[in-house]
Amino acid sequence: MINKKNKAVLITIGDELLIGQTIDTNSAWIAQALNKIGIAVIQRIAVGDESDAIQEALDAAIAKAQFVFITGGLGPTADDITKPLLCNYFQGSLIRNKEVEEHVTAIFTKRNRPILERNLKQADVPDNCKVLFNQLGTAPGMWFEKDHSIIIALPGVPFEMMGIVTNEVLPKLTKLVTDHFIIHETVITAGQGESFLAEKLIDFEDNLPNDIKLAYLPSPGIVKLRLTGQSTNQAALQQKILALKEALIYLLKDSIVAVEDKNLDKIVSESLSNNHLTIGLAESCTGGYIAHLLTQHVGASQLLKGSLVCYQNEIKERILGINAEDINTYGVYSETIATKMAYAAKEVLGASIGIGISGKLSEDPIQADVPTGTIFISVVTNQHQMHQKILSLYDRERNKEVAAQAALLMVWKLIQKELA
Repeated sequence: MINKKNKAVLITIGDELLIGQTIDTNSAWIAQALNKIGIAVIQRIAVGDESDAIQEALDAAIAKAQFVFITGGLGPTADDITKPLLCNYFQGSLIRNKEVEEHVTAIFTKRNRPILERNLKQADVPDNCKVLFNQLGTAPGMWFEKDHSIIIALPGVPFEMMGIVTNEVLPKLTKLVTDHFIIHETVITAGQGESFLAEKLIDFEDNLPNDIKLAYLPSPGIVKLRLTGQSTNQAALQQKILALKEALIYLLKDSIVAVEDKNLDKIVSESLSNNHLTIGLAESCTGGYIAHLLTQHVGASQLLKGSLVCYQNEIKERILGINAEDINTYGVYSETIATKMAYAAKEVLGASIGIGISGKLSEDPIQADVPTGTIFISVVTNQHQMHQKILSLYDRERNKEVAAQAALLMVWKLIQKELA
């Protein structure tokens, strides 16, 4: 007999997922939330709006997992087939839930919008489910039980799904999962690729306990190393995994950027804040993307003086004061111009640190001798400057991401240099 305990399968429903029109972010969020309370996601399944496919996915999931999460297909339109399908699957009958009906009515009344019968049908739920109240929308979640499994159906709208899971689902599951713990510890490295790190860690990996795994998670500019352990003894597991983390940090001390699972923009933001530094940006090829990354975090207004998106040479000349003759002499795609942009951003915006970035993201006639994907980055302070030329051989969107991550890593390195 298959051991289903503390295992979960996630099923996402919708044709839009299969044709790539919508990216499934729900599964990633649910998986992270479940891991924190000791539930391991063993499979993720995407199916279209087709009854047989959904039923087959349900049968397979219930056979192998204690918890099955379904997202999508609970809306008021004809293509939302999940609720009637679940009603048949669990052999129930639809009944109107008064609390949900009052909630739906209140939402439309507050918005001064007419209430259609199809909207009120959102309050119709199978009579053999537990209703999971949706404070942020009209479609309630549903909780079923079958063959020693719990099946939880949720709306596909991410913020509605998150609200139901946070307020309704996790408190219930936490009471059920009391004898299994999953712990992750992460360190973040920069400056060395995945294969070089693996060479350094051969002995470390060979001596890992059977219940601890090491994963390499590379992304532009950095590699995250994640230790994961599972146990019924939380305290012992925590002690063991932290000791291994300390050993990992010691082995890679020259490459460590952070000892928590954070994005590089968060690491840089915290480093700026902790050292009372500010930053000013002159972005050409990244088009404000670096500023976007930094402004995702609370307190950005204290760190980011501003970003000048100087895409055209005219703006580099008029706003940043860069001499047209210099642009013609050195080329807009050059270390010289990127450096001038960095110093201009620092001075114009009154920042501690200036970034200048210019590059050729895709084919264009400007500087034909410069390969597509060539990007020049300069980061400067009063005392130091740092320059980098990179060649990113992806599409425009990916090249922007690579350039932004490289620039942020340079900022972090320059701050360490300032503090040395």
